[in-house]
Amino acid sequence: MAYRAGTDEYNDCPIEEVRLTVSTVDDPSLPALTFRTWILGVVSCVALAFVNQFFGYRSNQIYISSVAVQIVALPVGKLMAATLPSKSIQVPFTKWSFSLNPGPFNLKEHVLITIFANSGASGVYAVHIVTIVKAFYHKGLHLIAAFMLSQTTQMLGYGWAGIFRKYLVDSPYMWWPSNLVQVSLFSALHEKEKRSKGGHTRLQFFIMIFIASFAYYVIPAYFVPSISAISIVCLIWTKSITAQQIGSGLHGLGLGSFGLDWSTVAGFLGSPLAYPGFAIVNVLVGFFLMVYVALPILYWSNTYEAKRFPIVSSHTFDATGKSYNITRILNAKTFDIDMEAYNGYSKLYLSAMFAVTYGLSFATLSATISHVALFHGKTIVKMWKKTTETLHGQFGDVHTRMMKENYEAVPQWWFQIILVAMVALALWACEGFDRQLQLPWWGVLLACAMAFFFTLPIGIIAATTNTAPGLNVITELVIGYMYPGKPLANVAFKTYGYISMTQALTFLSDFKLGHYMKVPPKSMFVVQLVGTLVASSVYFSTAWWLLNSIENICNTDLLPEGSPWTCPGDDVFYNASIIWGVVGPLRMFGPLGIYPEMNWFFLVGFLAPIPFWYLSRKFPNHKWIQYINLPIILGATQSMPPAKAVHYLTWGAVGVFFNFYIYKRFKGWWARYNYILSAGLDAGVAFLGVLLYFSLQQQEISGPEWWGLMNDDHCPLASCPTAPGVVSKGCPVIR
Repeated sequence: MAYRAGTDEYNDCPIEEVRLTVSTVDDPSLPALTFRTWILGVVSCVALAFVNQFFGYRSNQIYISSVAVQIVALPVGKLMAATLPSKSIQVPFTKWSFSLNPGPFNLKEHVLITIFANSGASGVYAVHIVTIVKAFYHKGLHLIAAFMLSQTTQMLGYGWAGIFRKYLVDSPYMWWPSNLVQVSLFSALHEKEKRSKGGHTRLQFFIMIFIASFAYYVIPAYFVPSISAISIVCLIWTKSITAQQIGSGLHGLGLGSFGLDWSTVAGFLGSPLAYPGFAIVNVLVGFFLMVYVALPILYWSNTYEAKRFPIVSSHTFDATGKSYNITRILNAKTFDIDMEAYNGYSKLYLSAMFAVTYGLSFATLSATISHVALFHGKTIVKMWKKTTETLHGQFGDVHTRMMKENYEAVPQWWFQIILVAMVALALWACEGFDRQLQLPWWGVLLACAMAFFFTLPIGIIAATTNTAPGLNVITELVIGYMYPGKPLANVAFKTYGYISMTQALTFLSDFKLGHYMKVPPKSMFVVQLVGTLVASSVYFSTAWWLLNSIENICNTDLLPEGSPWTCPGDDVFYNASIIWGVVGPLRMFGPLGIYPEMNWFFLVGFLAPIPFWYLSRKFPNHKWIQYINLPIILGATQSMPPAKAVHYLTWGAVGVFFNFYIYKRFKGWWARYNYILSAGLDAGVAFLGVLLYFSLQQQEISGPEWWGLMNDDHCPLASCPTAPGVVSKGCPVIR
């Protein structure tokens, strides 16, 4: 029987956006964790995990979000409901039974399938550690230690989520704004849809776009990889270093560059169709200020000896301009820094772009704190006070009451068992296996303590403002100072501290979505748990398989021409492990380093939002001022590297076109098809990429040998140094 809140005064949710979006009708009799949920959920989780990790090693990464599954699951679920028999099946040796077809495909099943898909789409950060050990440092890593690392870093967040769910899920004042988009999409998909005359249903449109994207992607993926990044300036000025530095979309500033490949548009920054217009503008402003103002000034003024190195690079260099020979300063047996060798070799240098990227990451962290405090501080304090009052009085809004009356809550000990087990397994992974991961027991516990300490305050910020600062920079700094010279200890500590908190926020956000959609909490828990275990296993297995089956994977010097297996994201992660782990922040950004000025970015970032906050108070009628988001502007180029100028330019052009021109001129079309278009383009690229690999590339059958086969933008001089006397392979020596 449906539980209905029939009047406005009974719908006492204190957040207006939630009152307008979330239904107060529930039918507790609807089945949720059904055969269809398990089959479609697990299949989608495995598929997304495999595809996203598979493409994560390629030059143009592609990320498939759970939106594609959210759209496709509905017709497939309805098809299963229409065709499968409804007879009950007994589970052998138990009293349990289930039906293949418990009735019409319903909203709760759809939500749980999407949660499964979210697990598969979310990525496993620890796989970066496995990759750099095997493909970059060329060291051995015990299979079980690597697997435990992948599982425990993903699962620890359950413990923090269980501890804080009372505050961050049950409270009506912790409303998680991003979930309302999902609620709206679910509502739209479950409306009865009739095809207009001459028009298409959402599913028909998705299939059309999928087929078109699938068919087209064979051109940039196999026959003409060069069209993924076309740099007009380089094709005109073939012998000018400066011209190619300005025009190269992959190795320079990217003026006049573009790509005819959806993976160029969406590969590193995500689909621009899914971003709000104001966020795209903020990112583009930050990109232009960094790439076309700050970077040219730093490079051509030779700040930090910038002309000795490529203008855009994520690699590390020595004082002569050559790639930093990390083997010269690493002890082969202990895998840590040899200070005598380091002092006799060279300090570590970065390209101007890479150095400023780290400075901007410092600024982004502090700007997030001050921006949230200034623009949302009063709201957060108000919400928190009401949350504590609500919990002390055991009072909740209509949604909380419905959930408590209709469904059993998840026992706290479920979370506690997972927390204790994961901490124990994390200690085993780090202290066992000859301590290959280098992180001592106290490092694991300190990382857990940092994640625990920050989950509640950052969770409150995320639940009320949709902004969540990460702990990646802070964790790197802490362990870099406390335990320098240990590259794997640094990245393991960062992953345990940063990712376990991020996972906790993801779990809490999903719990709130289930809260809004009236999904039984125990079903949500089971799906999240199984989805995380399955996804972590698939991500790890896919990475391990590729690392052991593709010769010279991630080694751009030895890979054949046109090979896509360049691992751009892992290349950045590897160099970060050298910067923060081997050399350490003291010798990079401290008094012993070359870049101590980067620490001023903490202060710059903290102060930057203040004038814009003042202007928004001074001129409240100018609403556009409130859309100026300094954390987004300062953090705009945080994906650069591995993303390059051509990715930002094509992403921005497509985003502005759809989220401004199409949105304003064809709002009805945009509302109906925009997200469907994004999902179809992503899915077509993903399926064709996997098919090409298994059918041709795995057999080493490449496209025809010709000029367009090069997986580059034909700007060979863009990476050349311009300082006099510096020798670099393939580059003229400046006299």
